[in-house]
Amino acid sequence: MTELEKGPQGRRRGRGARERIISASQQLFRHQGINSTGMDQLCAAAEVSKRTLYQHFTGKDDLIAECLRRFDPDVLPEVFDRADLTPRDRLLAVFEIHAPLCPFIAAAVEIPDPEHPARVLARDYKLAFAARLTDSAREAGAPDPEQLGEQLALLLDGASARSRVLDTETLATAAAIAVVLVDRALTTPTHQNENHFQ
Repeated sequence: MTELEKGPQGRRRGRGARERIISASQQLFRHQGINSTGMDQLCAAAEVSKRTLYQHFTGKDDLIAECLRRFDPDVLPEVFDRADLTPRDRLLAVFEIHAPLCPFIAAAVEIPDPEHPARVLARDYKLAFAARLTDSAREAGAPDPEQLGEQLALLLDGASARSRVLDTETLATAAAIAVVLVDRALTTPTHQNENHFQ
């Protein structure tokens, strides 16, 4: 039995092991990709034996799905549930947050099976995210909230994917485009007439 299989010295096996496994997985998946991360590497990073890992997760697929489930279960409550922001402000505030998009895009790109639990979670998350944008667009008074919500979701996903591929910051540009999209959508003839008579 190797030292790694015995578990880390000075730690009780099982104590916090699940959280260490998830934390190590999130970091490794983010930095080197899902497919490039092996179970031996995960065990070493989490300081657990393979036996311990398999006591907590049935396999890598289960682990990937759990990492995604934990990432943003309530779909950006720090933006969408803030009462101090107007609906317009919420639509633009999502462009200040970059991280929630990458894990889901990465999972969808790296896992070819559309029925894989991680792909299903990624799809559900993206639909929920667009729905929250649509709800904010509706609250802001957009005449076609579904279209604006989908446009903003597409813009944010595109900026996130481009940032990942080119290893460059694109969210500032996306945020500037979002301002134009939102302001055009919210400037209806009714709004213009109200402004004219004020």
